[in-house]
Amino acid sequence: MNIIDGKKLAERLRGEIAAGVVGLKAAKGIVPGLAVILVGDNPASVSYVTAKEKACREAGMLSREIRLGADVQEAELLRIISDLDSDPEIHGILVQLPLPAHIRSKAVIEAIAPEKDVDGFTAVNVGRMLIGDKCFLPCTPHGILKLIEFSGMDVAGRHVVVIGRSNIVGKPVAVLLSRKETNATVTLCHTGTPDIARFTRQADVVVVAAGKPGTLTGDMIKEGAVVIDVGVNRVPDASRPKGFRLAGDADFDSCSKVAGAITPVPGGVGPMTITMLLWNTLEAARRSAGLC
Repeated sequence: MNIIDGKKLAERLRGEIAAGVVGLKAAKGIVPGLAVILVGDNPASVSYVTAKEKACREAGMLSREIRLGADVQEAELLRIISDLDSDPEIHGILVQLPLPAHIRSKAVIEAIAPEKDVDGFTAVNVGRMLIGDKCFLPCTPHGILKLIEFSGMDVAGRHVVVIGRSNIVGKPVAVLLSRKETNATVTLCHTGTPDIARFTRQADVVVVAAGKPGTLTGDMIKEGAVVIDVGVNRVPDASRPKGFRLAGDADFDSCSKVAGAITPVPGGVGPMTITMLLWNTLEAARRSAGLC
């Protein structure tokens, strides 16, 4: 059984991204710039934004953080996004979700110019992804594809089961895996699927993004399957200093005894999400320079 080391892959790709930043600056005098907007003080969001800023600096990119109070009005947030849309120093815009209840997330996402939508969340980029046009791929699904490739699995002609139908992971990763250049046969399972194990036992690859620990167990996969675990769940554990431990959606102990390769939690999918955000920001800067 092989542990798919997301940290190792992310480190390699971030080295390539940093080299790309240096090359773009030398060729065109352009430094890729990412603006991150954080509304409120949700601890998980603050931690994530801090990690993004650190990754930007390490890659040699411009990082601009905009922190707003939880009581900011939607109109003010939309105005800030409009200013960033027209700012030549900023090539990527990311609004950290979730947003306070009085702000419409959909309206905020659609206010981001598609050419600066490095999260790949706008309807324009989602539509382009669906029909196979050039676009910014959503970061976590793109990272999942890289991890599967890193595992040594060629999914062309293989059966992949995706558990979870969220707009952020499940649906887009199913689309990406089924595109002609990837060429997998994809089954999308969800809470309305009876007997999910009937499908996962046939799968060469299982991507589990259900948001519930223990969704996938060893008796649900076939020998040698690749398991990509997207879940990050806090499980109570009195033996830990913080009173909890992090666990994925797959039961690692039982799945690792059967799988040919599996991502750990943490250290699997997580490091890839920010890495692919940097990837998209560099790509956006290159496009602005007419290089691709």
